Amino acid sequence: MDKTRKKKLLWQVPFLLLLIAGTVFVIRQQHAMPYQHHQGFVFGTGYNVSYQADENLQPAIEAELAKVDGEFSMFNDSSTVSRMNRGEHPQPSPMFTEVYELAQTVSKETDGAFDITVAPLVNAWGFGFKHEQLPTRKQVDSLLLIRNQFDFAAIAKGYGCDVIARLMQQRGIQNYMIEIGGEVITKGISPSRLPWRIGVVKPTEDSLGTGGELLATLNLSDCSMATSGNYRNFYYKDGKKYAHTIDPHTGYPVQHSLLSATVLAPNCATADAYATSFMVMGLDKARELLSRHTELMAYFIYTDEQGQLAVWYSPALKDKIQE
Repeated sequence: MDKTRKKKLLWQVPFLLLLIAGTVFVIRQQHAMPYQHHQGFVFGTGYNVSYQADENLQPAIEAELAKVDGEFSMFNDSSTVSRMNRGEHPQPSPMFTEVYELAQTVSKETDGAFDITVAPLVNAWGFGFKHEQLPTRKQVDSLLLIRNQFDFAAIAKGYGCDVIARLMQQRGIQNYMIEIGGEVITKGISPSRLPWRIGVVKPTEDSLGTGGELLATLNLSDCSMATSGNYRNFYYKDGKKYAHTIDPHTGYPVQHSLLSATVLAPNCATADAYATSFMVMGLDKARELLSRHTELMAYFIYTDEQGQLAVWYSPALKDKIQE
């Protein structure tokens, strides 16, 4: 070995040692950094956020959620959507425009299965603010013509998760889990240094939501997930079951074998919207759409011809499922 090369190698050794030491220090710092855990109430439901950081971000989190509530909450009289539904004409914010345009895109892709103007029908069937007698066919036909009442309930929770995820990214946080009313975003690893484990609930007729038996667990990192189902929000009248998912084409509650649709997508608002859409479309049409949208994955729970619970999921999801 010539002297020049030997001298060069001698200079590289301290640099490599310094690099290794720095890497070990960073890893130790990451292990030592605590995970923060916050809970609260928003959009008529609960939220849970866990993230690895020294800083307490709950005030910032709730400030961001308040912005989403101020745009899309049907229970907030001063929200943008409430004002529009009263016939006012507020100037749409960039946030409102973003969600509205996404809703229109999903509506187009699902042939109208996703519809943010279905609120009057939801109310008529007793799943909104009123629950009186069931609507007649004439009333349903009349309500189908009303398309000036917005309801963002099927996309707002997912979008809320996206907004908090953006906050985490802006603060440089690499490991976090955000959950709002069952819609979830995961990033990096959990406090156990493993992927985040998110359960898929077994559908049971539990209108109070007191159950919680898991049918499967998904190991998720860097994923957005949303679930929609008819097994909790329903009622019986005159011996017939009415589920909360309304078909925008017919104006009636859906009647098919799909009980629960869990969707993974590039962002949580998209996952939220498609989960609702699939509950309208049913198993066969949902699977056909998935074949055209490789950016989506789904886990479906349905009843088979014998009336037993059955499962179908996207092949790309197989490695994430812990049954």
